[in-house]
Amino acid sequence: MKCPTCNKRVEWDDNPFRPFCSERCKLIDLGRWVDEEYRVPGKAVISEPVDDDDEDQPGPKSK
Repeated sequence: MKCPTCNKRVEWDDNPFRPFCSERCKLIDLGRWVDEEYRVPGKAVISEPVDDDDEDQPGPKSK
């Protein structure tokens, strides 16, 4: 199997970073997710504006 980040051959057994070859490649991949370089296909979601007014919210009121 090859590392998805650097394409080096990966030892699968006893590898705490699998499917990556190293912690470095694992963190590079995580950074790509954080920077939104990867996308999961799906329909676009339109978000509604959030009203921060506590008076309209049910539940206990703070004093």
